[in-house]
Amino acid sequence: MTSVLIQKQAFLGANVAQKQRSRPLGRARIVAARAELELKPLPFAQDALEPKISKETLEVHWGKHHRTYVNNLNGQIKDKPLANKALEEIIVETYNNGSPTPEFNNAGQIFNHDFYWESISPEKQQPEGELKEAIDRDFGSLDEFKKQFKAAGATQFGSGWAWLTKGKDGKLKVTKTPNAESPLVYGETPLLTMDVWEHAYYIDYRQARPEYMNIFVEELINWKKVAERFAA
Repeated sequence: MTSVLIQKQAFLGANVAQKQRSRPLGRARIVAARAELELKPLPFAQDALEPKISKETLEVHWGKHHRTYVNNLNGQIKDKPLANKALEEIIVETYNNGSPTPEFNNAGQIFNHDFYWESISPEKQQPEGELKEAIDRDFGSLDEFKKQFKAAGATQFGSGWAWLTKGKDGKLKVTKTPNAESPLVYGETPLLTMDVWEHAYYIDYRQARPEYMNIFVEELINWKKVAERFAA
């Protein structure tokens, strides 16, 4: 009788242990935290844009300013639900319908700078194909687009960005945003941006923003990348 009782207790104990082992782990244990955001490498060598944009400018602009935005955002979202979201999701959520939370500025500046570096080509390019046709359709000519784009940068008071965007109706337009804002928060698709924060040009052009903008528009736009974004 004692032997039977011992065997029954052993069976029940093993059964309980098996159930405990088979319970699903909690969400916190099965969902690995996303790795911290990292500073993306430049798509060209730091001296590839000289003399239009100097290596020194890139060392400061990309190597210090851009890096600081990445480091700051990682610190702000650590151990928060935002840490598991994509950068674009963080931007839209922290924009908070026009009442940005503290994380927004760093998130927005990371996206804007990534987008800016990819908008630049060391070799001069021209728009072609369907993109060129769309520019002619919506602006009348490439020259008119350039005029409007430079005007957006010139009239952005203080710090900000000039943009070429594609609206929900498929039409192209030029716009501008202050500080860390981008067309993403307005539901538009960005195709091209030009940074008009002073740290983008002051080392090379001092206060001459128009000179920097002219070089950017005429010599540095990566039209192949713009076309890729347009077609997406």
